[in-house]
Amino acid sequence: MRTKKMCAILGNVSEFQGLLPLTEERPLDTLPFDCKYRLIDFPLSSIANANINSIFMIFNDRGTRSVFDHIGGGKEWNLDSLKNSYFVYFYQDFLKQKAQGLPYYSAIIDYLEKSESEYTVFLGSNMLCAIDLRAVLKTHQKQENKMTMVYKRMESEKLSADNRIIQVDKTGNVETIQAFDQVLEKGERLNLSMDIFIVQTKWLIEQLIIGQKNDSSTNLIEFLGERMAETQTTAYEYTGYLSNIDDVASYYQANMDMLDAKKFNALMYTKQKIYTKRKNEVPTYYSEDSSVKNSQCATGCIIEGSLDSSLISRRTIIKKGAKVKRTIVMSNAQIEEDTVIEYAILDKNVTVKAGVKISGTAKHPVVIQKNQIVETDVIGGNE
Repeated sequence: MRTKKMCAILGNVSEFQGLLPLTEERPLDTLPFDCKYRLIDFPLSSIANANINSIFMIFNDRGTRSVFDHIGGGKEWNLDSLKNSYFVYFYQDFLKQKAQGLPYYSAIIDYLEKSESEYTVFLGSNMLCAIDLRAVLKTHQKQENKMTMVYKRMESEKLSADNRIIQVDKTGNVETIQAFDQVLEKGERLNLSMDIFIVQTKWLIEQLIIGQKNDSSTNLIEFLGERMAETQTTAYEYTGYLSNIDDVASYYQANMDMLDAKKFNALMYTKQKIYTKRKNEVPTYYSEDSSVKNSQCATGCIIEGSLDSSLISRRTIIKKGAKVKRTIVMSNAQIEEDTVIEYAILDKNVTVKAGVKISGTAKHPVVIQKNQIVETDVIGGNE
C-alpha cells in the first residue's frame, strides 16, 4: 500500500459513565485488557497493520496522561520513525472554539490537508476487534461512495441505547440508521454500527468546512453519522470477534471471553497482529501449593494460592490459601492469605487483607478502585 494512501483519526470523547469507577482517572482507551494489553492497542494495531503512518488522536483533556505513558514514542506501532507521526488534540478545545464562534474543526482540517492522504479512516477503542482496514479500503474503492462504514451482526441483548443500528439495502449501501432505543422491531440480531469509517479525505475536508458553518456536532462520530443520513454510504460487514464495551459488565465479559480458546484465538491470532508496550520482566512464579485452572497470568507475578477462570496482570502477589475465581486483577495487586475473591475487578495497586471475602456476580462484578486497601468483606451484585 502506498505510504500516503490513508491517514487515521482515533479517539473516544464519550465519558462512558457506565464504566465508572474504572474510568475515573483514565480514559476508556487505556483500560487494561487481557493481563498485558490496553484497549487502545487494538485500533493502533489495526492502523499499524494497514501501514498507516499518520494519526490524529482526540481525547478528553483529563485523560491524556495515561495515553502518553502507554504510547510513549510509539515504537511498538511503528510511529517513531522520521516518516511516521502522531498528534494528540484535546476535545475540550473544539468545545471552547465553538462556544467562541471560531472555526472549531480547523485543527483537523489542517491535519488532513498536510497528510496529503487520499483516504481517512476513523475509529475508536470501545469496539474491541481486530479489523483489516485494507480490506475495508478495497470495498470502499470498489463501491466508489464518499463514505464506507463498518457494521457487525450482533445479538440484541449485547446492545445499548446509544448504539446505532443500520439497515443495508440489496446493493450493499446503508439504507437507514437510527439509535437502538428507537428501533421498533428488535429481532434476535441487528446490524450494529461499529463507528469505523473510511472516507474520501478531500470530501471530508469540504464537509468539515460546511459543518462548522452550520453548527454541526463537535463529536466526529456524531458528525459522520449525520453525513451518513445525507450521503450514499457503503456498508462493510465485519465477521470477526467484537465486544461492544460501554459499561462495567461488558468490559468484564470481554476479558472473560479471553479464557475461551475460540474467542481468544479469534481476536489475538488472526492475520492482524496485536502490538502493545513492551515490558521485560521476570517470569511468573508458581509455588508447589498453587492451583491454576483456566486462567492467564502476566509476567512478574507470584502465585501461591488458587486461581480459577481469572486474569492476573503483572507483578501481582497471591498468597497461600487465597482463592480467586472469575476475577480480573490488574497490576501490582497483593492478595493475602485465606482471602476469597469471586466475580470481581481489582484495579491497580489494590491490597486485599488476609481472610477478606469479595463477592459479586457475572452481571454485576464488584469493582475495587485503584490503590485501595480492603480490610472488610465486600459483598455485592444482583442478578
